[in-house]
Amino acid sequence: MVGMTTHTQPRTASGPVVRDGRDSRWEAHRTERRQQLVEAALKAIRQHGAGVGMDEIAAQAGTSKTVLYRHLGDRAGLYGAVVAAVDETVLGDLGAASQHGTDALAKIQAMVHSYLSLVERDPEIYRFVMTRPLETTEGDPDDPVHRITDRVSEQLTGAIRTHLEQHGRADEADLLAPAWGHGIVGLVRATADHVLTSTSTTRLGVDDATHAVIELIRPALAGESTR
Repeated sequence: MVGMTTHTQPRTASGPVVRDGRDSRWEAHRTERRQQLVEAALKAIRQHGAGVGMDEIAAQAGTSKTVLYRHLGDRAGLYGAVVAAVDETVLGDLGAASQHGTDALAKIQAMVHSYLSLVERDPEIYRFVMTRPLETTEGDPDDPVHRITDRVSEQLTGAIRTHLEQHGRADEADLLAPAWGHGIVGLVRATADHVLTSTSTTRLGVDDATHAVIELIRPALAGESTR
C-alpha cells in the first residue's frame, strides 16, 4: 500500500527468514520478564496460600493482570509456568540426591528425603501444584503434574533397575523397576499429603516420614525373586 512502510526480514539464498538482533533482544526480554512474573507468583503463593488470585500475583509483581495475561496467559498458563519452575527445582534436588552413595537404597532414601524436605519447606507451593485449575485435566498427557511425577519416577526406576541388575535379577528389571519407581512416587505423595494435613501431636517430620517409606520398600530391594 502506498504510504505504508513495511519491515521485511532479509532472507538467505535458500529462503528462510533471518532474524535480526532486535528479535533476539526482544525474545530475551520476554523470557526475562516471564521469569520475573513466575518468581512473583511463587512469592504471592507463599504469602497468600495455594488459592492466591491473579490480583494478588499482579500486586506482588508490581504490574497489572493485563501484563500477567500477556506473558503467562490465563490461570492455567500461570499454573503451567509455576509447575515448570517447581519441576526444575525438584529435578535438580533429586539429581543431586541421586548421587548419594552407590547403594540403591541409600540413593532412594536421599531422593525421598529431598522431595519431602521440599514439601515441608514450601507447603503452599506444593498445594498449589497439586491443586489443578479447572482448565487442566488429571491424567492428560500434557498435565504438568503428570510430567513431574513421570520424570521423578524415571529417576527412581533407573536406580532400581541398576540395583536389580547388580543383584542377579536382571530378568525382572523391565517389569519391576518401572512399577516400583511409579509406586514409590505414589507412596511418597500420599505420605507428603499425610504430613501436611495431619494435626496430631505425633505428626511425622521429614526424617521419620522418610524412614517409614524406606522401611516399607527395603524388603523388596533386599529380597530375592519369588518366581
